[in-house]
Amino acid sequence: MNKRLWDLYAPIYERAMRSDERIYEYMYRRIPQVVRGMEALEIAAGPGLLARHIAPAAKSVTATDYSEGMIAQAKKGPCPENLHFEAADAMALPYPDGSFDAVIIANALHILPEPEKTLSEIRRVLRADGILIAPNFVEHRGSFMSRLWSGILQLAGVRFAHQWSAAEYITFLEKQGWKVTYKRKLKARIAMVYAECEDSGECP
Repeated sequence: MNKRLWDLYAPIYERAMRSDERIYEYMYRRIPQVVRGMEALEIAAGPGLLARHIAPAAKSVTATDYSEGMIAQAKKGPCPENLHFEAADAMALPYPDGSFDAVIIANALHILPEPEKTLSEIRRVLRADGILIAPNFVEHRGSFMSRLWSGILQLAGVRFAHQWSAAEYITFLEKQGWKVTYKRKLKARIAMVYAECEDSGECP
């Protein structure tokens, strides 16, 4: 991934997300209920919007991003005492095994060249009964609007390493050793599948 590109987009990223407000509102309602009282890690946290919504319900939230520009943006403004922002590589997380009850990675797996490595790292840092929350954009070539928006993003330098359908994304998670315990497809400019998973015990 191009770290410099995401550093550049950091100041405007929040505004770009506003047109998909409905799907983020769903996550803002759902995820705090799931991670209540937990020690949670967020990967690809961007400017920290989701992390700030999660923190009041969680025991603690460590929110990370590959882009130092995104982390700098996230640290601006008020921040709950139990929320900490850090730069971290999703494929080499700087945390001991079994550090977290929950890991959230929202709308990032499709832009990672090797999402399998990230899911392996997530498995490592999760506790035995931990939960993975992995909403992800799917069907980039589905509707006219999704094709249009995908094209705009690619012209801006955002590359989609994977363009799964909703079913293909769920199958991908399952093949990586995750049992999908809850899923919901949400409409947006590019459709999103919200997925909650647990380790199936069957490593790929």
